[in-house]
Amino acid sequence: MPEAGLFPIGSRSFIYQADCPFDLDHQRRFWALADAASARDDVAEAVPGMTNLTLRFDRVPTDLDDLKRELDALWAEGRQKDLTDKILEIEIVYGGAGGPHLQDVCDLTGLSVDEVVRRHTAPDYTVFAVGSHAGYCYLGGLDPRLETPRRKVPLQSLPGGSLSVAGLQTGISASAGPSGWNTVASADVSFFDPFKEPAALLEPGDAIRFIPTEVIA
Repeated sequence: MPEAGLFPIGSRSFIYQADCPFDLDHQRRFWALADAASARDDVAEAVPGMTNLTLRFDRVPTDLDDLKRELDALWAEGRQKDLTDKILEIEIVYGGAGGPHLQDVCDLTGLSVDEVVRRHTAPDYTVFAVGSHAGYCYLGGLDPRLETPRRKVPLQSLPGGSLSVAGLQTGISASAGPSGWNTVASADVSFFDPFKEPAALLEPGDAIRFIPTEVIA
């Protein structure tokens, strides 16, 4: 569990962390906290993360103790932001060249390929946070039976659209890059377009539903 408090990550950027479980109820509190913090006239951006909130200011804050007390008070109120009604259905191809670690996940969990796919596609996943790289969605709702450790040797590069699992997380890479997760599938979807407003396809509170179109064992 990360230490609770307010920590600088730059002269005008700070991260606020609370001592809380990683679950939907507490993520909804961070979404509400982001909205409340955005109402300050000196906050340029408030970005909810996984059990934290990043604040970017127009100018260097002069009284961090007052800022922390304000954030603590807002957090203690326990306000939660509602989920949106948006559900994005994404067609997925499991296994094959786009899912090179599908069998590894089967070996780690003791489940068959069909059972891994069934369990992975059963829930609607809530977008807990957007970050890591532009447009990437941290999702909540993975079946605990699909929990797997990160790979000991990360892959240097995976294409955008790679669907991976690690720990109790799952998600689709929004762009090409390295990964230490277990990649089980692939999708043709664009999560970020800098020429659109908003540039990110999804926001916290939206949902993703995976639709299996092919399984290559």
